[in-house]
Amino acid sequence: MLFQKSLTRELTYTSIGVFFILFAILLSTQTINLLGRAAQGRIASDAVFAMVGFWSIGFFPVLMILTIFVSVIVTLTRMWREHEMAVWMASGKSLADWLWPVLRFALPLSLLIAVGTTVVEPWAVQRSKEYAETLKQREEMTALAPGVFKESRSSDRVYFIESYSVLSGATRNVFVQTTRAGEVSSIFAREGQVSTDKDGNRVLILKNGRRYTGEPGSGAFEVAEFERYTLKVTEVARLVQPEVNSETRSTLALLGSSDPADKAELAWRLSLPICALVLALLAVPLSYFNPRAGHAYNLVFALGAYLLYQNLLWLLRDGIASGKLGSALAIAPAHLLMLGLAAALLFYRNRPAEPWLIRMKRLLRRKAA
Repeated sequence: MLFQKSLTRELTYTSIGVFFILFAILLSTQTINLLGRAAQGRIASDAVFAMVGFWSIGFFPVLMILTIFVSVIVTLTRMWREHEMAVWMASGKSLADWLWPVLRFALPLSLLIAVGTTVVEPWAVQRSKEYAETLKQREEMTALAPGVFKESRSSDRVYFIESYSVLSGATRNVFVQTTRAGEVSSIFAREGQVSTDKDGNRVLILKNGRRYTGEPGSGAFEVAEFERYTLKVTEVARLVQPEVNSETRSTLALLGSSDPADKAELAWRLSLPICALVLALLAVPLSYFNPRAGHAYNLVFALGAYLLYQNLLWLLRDGIASGKLGSALAIAPAHLLMLGLAAALLFYRNRPAEPWLIRMKRLLRRKAA
């Protein structure tokens, strides 16, 4: 029908714009956050874009749920505001007639969300952890920023450089302090070079410097000058498999598990596509807008309903993970509650409009009878 085709077309165009706007906002925020951590030396600078990519894949299902909900709200609210909805209802269409076009728009996206939560997201989390383990075994100097103190992974060594070239590995004005067995060794060098020895270990070759060795609090220190000093930075990289947990296990593995954490993860993965469909249905009555009133309280109610839904899901998920709720199906009451709310609001909006005073008189007559 005409109204179904027009609604589906407008929902599609609106969802494309909403998705890219939300994705751009979240992507820029996460990128700035990771760049700040890289500037502080907390992560390697060349790992920023890879981590942003893994984060985008993992956040894709939630982003699609927001896209569906916001698209339906925005599209139907505009139709209420510009009196298009009144025209359709005057033609004999009720608000319930909008459910199938909305579901036809939301169902393919929900299937995409289901694929993302059950297949793609566990793979992305696993690859992200593997990449993190690989970065831990890489050269410690790659995470250094000029003018920033950097602590080694073993927490027994601190580096400081004034300048560092990633391409050539050359460093200038290097400070290295090592603490072992209660003895502190401080090395100062005018220049250095990051390279690899014959065994594949990453080493820092310092030139023209001094080394101070002694116990803190005592005046006995050994001072040695050197023209060349080799300091091992990292060992040869080894392939280390990250620990497998509920987030990285496949959905098939979660189905046969009795671990509460696995049950909670399974319930969460299966809930997201259902959540998308329920929110799409809930958006139909929540999009009601009175053009004469001039306010957009429906958007506030929509935001409150979304937050309530998400908090219920998180609450039940935590209950399953803690063992208080024994089955993954224990998360179903949240979906049933919001689905019941959508049906109640839809029934309320479908009732014939009548003045408030007449409605109250009718109710009083019923009670008196």
